[in-house]
Amino acid sequence: MTSSLRHALWDHRIRGYLAAAWFALAGLNSSFVSSDAHAAPSVAFGAQSVDSKSSSARPAPPVRHVPAQRPPSNSSHPPDAQSRLAVRSKIALVEDANTSEVLLAKKADQVVPIASITKLMTAIVALDANLPPEDMLTISDEDCDPVMGTTSRLRVGWSLSRADMLHVALMSSENRAAAALSRSYPSGRPAFIQAMNARAAELGMSNTHFVNPNGLTSENVSTAFDLVKLVQAAYQYPLIREYSTDRYYYVQIGRRILPYVNTNRLIGRPDWDIDVQKTGFISESGECLVMRVNLDGRPLIMIFLDSYGKLTRFADARRVRMQLALAKGK
Repeated sequence: MTSSLRHALWDHRIRGYLAAAWFALAGLNSSFVSSDAHAAPSVAFGAQSVDSKSSSARPAPPVRHVPAQRPPSNSSHPPDAQSRLAVRSKIALVEDANTSEVLLAKKADQVVPIASITKLMTAIVALDANLPPEDMLTISDEDCDPVMGTTSRLRVGWSLSRADMLHVALMSSENRAAAALSRSYPSGRPAFIQAMNARAAELGMSNTHFVNPNGLTSENVSTAFDLVKLVQAAYQYPLIREYSTDRYYYVQIGRRILPYVNTNRLIGRPDWDIDVQKTGFISESGECLVMRVNLDGRPLIMIFLDSYGKLTRFADARRVRMQLALAKGK
């Protein structure tokens, strides 16, 4: 944070403490370990979903439209790995980050929408451009979402530094921030999206395609196998590791102090060591979660896609952790 922001936070420290306490209480509304069905709706800042309603109340996901030019994966990985691990997400992959050993693969080669998981690639392309992080970017009408009608806490005409835009896009899935980052790219948003697809090709993500920078479309698609490569690439960027795993963050816009909270419920829990992460949701993708975590000194990449209910993806991560611990103890 800049010195001016620290000064502002000092003047508003009571407001900040109250906000942090409110966030902590909201995060404790219900335990997602025991049951998804009995969980209270969560409050998320920095809209990443189509609406603010709990996805546990949404109807069955509609039939996906996967572009015809994105064929099923020809990956050498088996479509489903035999495993004792059991999860509820429709698509899942757990892989050793060092050895590439697949511990669990469930429809991991299926091409599906990935929603705000997109923002990991957005961050990579934005950082690769080496643009000044202190540059101020202003939200414009071009950054709004006229298709899905999502809202944002960042109003048209408000300005944040490029670094702050990246921070809230990764940590709190702020859609307009991601859009502003792409619009400020040299030669504009079309060149940014072209760079996203070029980077995916470089990483060997052969079943991945992007059409926008924030994931508010069913046309941003990938597979769990491809997303392992994206998470591994994102892990190489210290700022992505830092920003995506911050629990709270505050930004100043004029005299306003906006508190943001991480969309990943596991962030900040003392029993989880998370290196990099991203959540996502649109109706077509279901609830999604990707992470690189350290479990008992072993780095694992976890991919959970098309989860039904807000808590299933997080509960799946805990299920995997407990099952691996039980297997190790035998």
